[in-house]
Amino acid sequence: MQRFNTWPARSALSLLIAYGVPNLYQAAYAQTAQTTPAVDDTAAASGNDGKQVLITGSRIPRASKEGPTSVTVITGEDIEKQGYRNVFDALSAQTQNTGMTQGADYGNTFTPAANTISLRGLGPNHTLILVNGRRVADYPVAYDGSVNFVNLANIPSALVDRIEILNGGASAVYGSDAIAGVVNVILKKKASGFDLNVKAGGTQDGGGSNQRIQFTGGGSSGDLSGVFGVELSRTQPIWSRQRDFMSSASSDGTAPTRIASRMNVDSGNYVDPGANGCGQLGKLFYNSVVQTSDPYCASGKAKPAYWTTMTQNESENLFGSLTYQLSPKTEVFSDLMLGFNTTQNNTRGPSWTSEGAGNSYFFNQNTGANESWSRRIAPEEIGGATRYNRKWNDVAGNWSIGVRGDIPATSSWNYEAAYNISAYTSRQTTPLLLTNVDSFFLGPRLGYNSDGVAIYAPNPNRLYQPLTPDQFNSITGEAISRNKSWTQTLSLSANGELFNLPAGPVRLAAVAELGSQGFSNTPDPQINQGVFYNQSGAEGASGSRKRYALGTELNIPLLEQLVATVAGRYDDYSFAGRSDGKFTYNTGLEFRPAKTLLFRGNYATSFRAPDMNYIYSTTTRGYYAATTDYYRCQLAGQALAGCAYNNYSPGANYIQTGSKDLKPENGKSWSYGVVWSPSSNFDVSADFWRIQIDNLVTNLDPDIILHNEANCRAGNLDINSPTCVDALTRVIRNPPNAIFQPNAIQNILVNPINAAQERTSGLDFSGKWRIKGGGVGDFLLKANYTKVLSHHYRQFAADPDQDLLNSLTNPDWGSKVNASLTWLRGQWTSTAQVTRYGSLPSADQTRRISPFALVNLSASYQISPQASVSLIVNNVFNSVKQDNTAGWPYYPVGNYNPYGRQGWLEFNYHFGS
Repeated sequence: MQRFNTWPARSALSLLIAYGVPNLYQAAYAQTAQTTPAVDDTAAASGNDGKQVLITGSRIPRASKEGPTSVTVITGEDIEKQGYRNVFDALSAQTQNTGMTQGADYGNTFTPAANTISLRGLGPNHTLILVNGRRVADYPVAYDGSVNFVNLANIPSALVDRIEILNGGASAVYGSDAIAGVVNVILKKKASGFDLNVKAGGTQDGGGSNQRIQFTGGGSSGDLSGVFGVELSRTQPIWSRQRDFMSSASSDGTAPTRIASRMNVDSGNYVDPGANGCGQLGKLFYNSVVQTSDPYCASGKAKPAYWTTMTQNESENLFGSLTYQLSPKTEVFSDLMLGFNTTQNNTRGPSWTSEGAGNSYFFNQNTGANESWSRRIAPEEIGGATRYNRKWNDVAGNWSIGVRGDIPATSSWNYEAAYNISAYTSRQTTPLLLTNVDSFFLGPRLGYNSDGVAIYAPNPNRLYQPLTPDQFNSITGEAISRNKSWTQTLSLSANGELFNLPAGPVRLAAVAELGSQGFSNTPDPQINQGVFYNQSGAEGASGSRKRYALGTELNIPLLEQLVATVAGRYDDYSFAGRSDGKFTYNTGLEFRPAKTLLFRGNYATSFRAPDMNYIYSTTTRGYYAATTDYYRCQLAGQALAGCAYNNYSPGANYIQTGSKDLKPENGKSWSYGVVWSPSSNFDVSADFWRIQIDNLVTNLDPDIILHNEANCRAGNLDINSPTCVDALTRVIRNPPNAIFQPNAIQNILVNPINAAQERTSGLDFSGKWRIKGGGVGDFLLKANYTKVLSHHYRQFAADPDQDLLNSLTNPDWGSKVNASLTWLRGQWTSTAQVTRYGSLPSADQTRRISPFALVNLSASYQISPQASVSLIVNNVFNSVKQDNTAGWPYYPVGNYNPYGRQGWLEFNYHFGS
């Protein structure tokens, strides 16, 4: 155990070293962008304060954040004042984030230790995430088992100066991935003295208590200056059983979950458990086990007994940055960020079905019949639900070093040379039943009959006898998988003035990048050794790729009121014995007929190299945590809400493969808009945007496959269409006349393809108004609104367009509003934050459910120049968006959370000047 505890720190440092400079000379993968913070909000709104700084979306210094493409800025103070728990909360609440994502609290997900966003509903892999303008390593486990992404849960909020969101494609500036937008999290560069922040709180309805301590500081001595930060946080889980509306999965009349059952496969009828069968199990699952009329033993509390709707987390994040002034015009810099996270969650308890690795039934020698037995094991039998928690121990490291300054013999040119390496490791521990579980419940296997069916002579009392924790431990083990990813980049950039035109200087920026990237997923070898019950073979996957890039950007003042921006970049990837290169460009115009008015427009081409997970994934066999079989619901004539095949767990088996023949994605985006800023106290903007992706690389979603298959079989879709032909070949079922589970899914075949096209368009509105109220105090009103106008997808070129915006299977929002009002008076500061989400399809996919709004409040009092105290309340009205149309868990998972009202007390103290 001691060796386990020291593994994360050694792992982070060893990865940073092992994939460091020695490998760089063999690589050509470059994905770094050097940017520094934009001017503050006041300067940005007023247009030009004389400063020349870099902003996200351009390598050329500007005096204002407003350019040919809009940029949204979230300050570190906004994160606290508006009730956001962390960087992920702040980003997910932004109106551009219209896509539903599977996060840490999603439940059945491949990545419950990570959080991400989906700008414009185009998926997490189409948004480029930067920290201090540089790329960081992907989370080492693919999102939804398919795409690579950056974990936003691992970015500490203690040292965030601002977050800049570029709302458009930017491959010509940043390279691959920047199709839906760019998020640049910029950490503080300077600090004087030390700051202590202590924050603690919880939920009104129980669970989710959390505490956080942040200690930051910095200073300078001579030519050396630095800043550091430490953030420690702890969050307890929220269990579904702690929320009344979903504490039972049968509160809406749905049949309770089977706990113990015997089925005569030959007749299709359940065998009566006898007078004392279910009675012996009655106290399990919180005294809720009963016998149904079918008959079998069941409980409505079986699902919520294990399900966590907020994960348990412990994290330690550290950051340090040093700058040394070699001369008045040259400085050396270095920064290091380390994150240690331990996450636990639970989405279902242990369950067993006889001969689960085979045909799920056996020949009962005592009865002379083919039978299928099942048993779901309760928390009381294993020593508490946490005994079956899954655990993740993650470590992330990011290190940069470089030099920057003015280029000698020039008056306006400066440069930066930097090396950056980032690594991420994840160790996942999963409890699993052992192969001896069949003999535990059924006794020894006596051989096989002429039909190849296993023979047992079991004692039924064993099925209905509660287990002891020691007995459970004898049939349970742990599988440990190890995953890691890394990226590194060596970059050289420069910018300055080329020559003067009558309207001003023509400025140029250029960049050259060289680097590499890789990942590996190593499953527990015990899986392939047959140690665990009903586990398909698991193959490890690993891969790397190289890249180089050359780019340039020009800022051209055509007239005093008209400025053009032109950028071009060539990126080349080498992987899997092939090389893919792509030139991308963008053009933008800014027209200022008056100092307070800006008209802007931008056109950009983009590309994205296929995710490494898509390329290098080996053939993987497994099962989904839960599946909805729409076809069998149709056959049974059951509505989705009461269908026995809706969201059943464990779900269908799948076979997934990667492909080294995928083509890169090609994208194009354009936007145009207007900004009116008559003063530093008021500004409004409106922008239209459109994004199109051709050759979209996508892993077909199993739920979409099953939905299409059912619609094709029912005649709702043309059975001869390419979509139907594809869906029907991907779902392999038992024959209709099978002895056991006729028409049940055997396997779903999933692999990545280049889909024909996805495109979306919409409108963004934003505004800010500062009001001087004199003795009443000052007010700051901010508002943002995004309206999606269209969203279409076409899997094959010959298919008709699918209208995702109006589809009842698409869980993305069509609109979102974010507004806040801040009041400042004397020592008091308070903020009210309102987020309104647009309508969604209902869970049974028959209608749309109404929009939903959440209100957060915060109030802060400055006790002294050094100390302040704050009260923060999220979800002031204790609202939970419920949806009972498709059964438990009775809320739109992924779109909303069921936490209810949350509150925190926060204390800040500043030491020093």
